[in-house]
Amino acid sequence: MIDYRKKATVPVWTLATGDVRVPAVTGDEPMTAERLAELRGVLAALANEPIATLEVHPLPGKLDRSRGIPLDAVSPLAQNLSQLVTQSARSSSTAAATAAGEGLFRMVVPAKVAAQFGQGIVRPMAAKGAAGVIRGPLVDSSGKIVGAAKFVPVGKAAAAGAVGGAGATAGVAAAGSAALTVAAPLVLMAIAVGVSANADAKRQEAIVHITELLEQLHEQKLEDERSELDGCRDAIDKATAILLDQGKLGVSLGLDSAVHAINTALGRADHRLARWRSALGKLPDGEPVEIGTLTESFPGVDDHGGTFRAHLELAALAVALKRRVNVLQAVEHAQSEPDNLFGNFTRALKRDQQRLGELESGIAGVLVRLSALELARPNSLRPVFTTGEVDRLLRATHRIHQLGDGVTINSHTTDVAIEIARDKDGSVVVFPALPA
Repeated sequence: MIDYRKKATVPVWTLATGDVRVPAVTGDEPMTAERLAELRGVLAALANEPIATLEVHPLPGKLDRSRGIPLDAVSPLAQNLSQLVTQSARSSSTAAATAAGEGLFRMVVPAKVAAQFGQGIVRPMAAKGAAGVIRGPLVDSSGKIVGAAKFVPVGKAAAAGAVGGAGATAGVAAAGSAALTVAAPLVLMAIAVGVSANADAKRQEAIVHITELLEQLHEQKLEDERSELDGCRDAIDKATAILLDQGKLGVSLGLDSAVHAINTALGRADHRLARWRSALGKLPDGEPVEIGTLTESFPGVDDHGGTFRAHLELAALAVALKRRVNVLQAVEHAQSEPDNLFGNFTRALKRDQQRLGELESGIAGVLVRLSALELARPNSLRPVFTTGEVDRLLRATHRIHQLGDGVTINSHTTDVAIEIARDKDGSVVVFPALPA
C-alpha cells in the first residue's frame, strides 16, 4: 500500500502511441486523482491514437515481486522507461527526483484501448484470504487508490528507443499541450508484459485448483491433460524472454508443440461446453431437477470436487496459456513492422481474442444457469427422508448456487493499470495488468 502522505507530488506523463493532435487539456497545474481520471477519458475520446498516462510513486518497502515478470536494465522496456525519465529530468524538477532512483511506475491505458485486447483479458484477481481485495501494490485495504497526492504533469520529454531495434516515433506530439509525449515502444512493451503476467497469474491459479481437485479424483486422463498443458509453460516462458529482449523466435523453442497442445485443450473445452449446453437445454423449464439427473451430465457438480469442476479449471488453464501465446504473436507482428508498432500489436492480439471470449462467455452462461436451478427432492417410496438425505440435498443446493458467484458475462471494459517496479540499477519487474 502506498502512503501518499510521504510524497505529496507525483509526476505524470501523458504518452501517445503516434503523432496526434488534441486540444490543450492537460495544462501545467497539479491535479487530483479524480481530475487525472477525467483527463484520461478526455484524451481517449479526442485523440485518434491510444494515449496512456504514467505515474511514478515511491517503491513500497514490502513488495511481492514473485507475481511479476522481471526484466534486466538492457531490456527494451527498461531502457525506454529510463530514457523517458532521464530526458524529462532535464526540463522538469518534478521528474528529476526519479531520474536515477527507484520507484513504482503505474501506466494506465484507457478503456477505449483496452477493449482492443479482447473482452475479459484483464479482470480483478481477489487476494488470498481477503474477499474483495484486488491484488496490486498501489491499492489500500479497501481495494481503492487513496487520493491525497498532487499529480503534476511532466512536459517537453521524449521517449527514445524502439521494439525490434528499429527507429520508432519519439518526441513531443503535435498537440495543443507540450506534455503529450510520443512513446509507442514504451506503451507497447508495458502492455505486452503486463497482459502476459496477468495471464500467467491466472495459469498459476488454475494449476493450484486443478491439482487440488485431481488429488481427490484420481483420474489419470484428467491428470494427463493437466500435465500436457502445464508442460507448455517452459516453451512459453523462453519465447517471452526472447521477444522481450528483441530476439527472434526459432523452432528449437518448442513453441509450435505448445500451441498445438493448447489448441487441443481448447477443442476439448469447446466440445464439453457443447455437451453442457445440450444437457441444460433438455431440462424442463421452471421445474425442479433431481440431483441424480444433474450429475449424469455434470458429474460431481453437487460436491466440493468432481470431474465437472476439474473440466472448468482445465478450460481456464488452456485459456490463460492461449492468452500468453496471443501476446507473444502480437509482439512478434509489431516488431516485424516497427513503423506501425501499436496498430500491428492490437490487430494481431484482437484476432484471436474472439474465440477465447466466446468460450469464456459460454462457460459463464452455463454456470449462471446451473446456479439458478431448483433441486427436487429425490424420488422415494418412503414418506420421510433420512437426516443424511436432507443434509446432502442442502449441501448440494448450496454448492450449485455458488457456481454463479463471481461469474461475469459481457463485463464492461475498464481502464487497465500496469504497475512497474524500477530498481536503482535500471532493472524492472512488471506486475499483472489490473482494472484501474
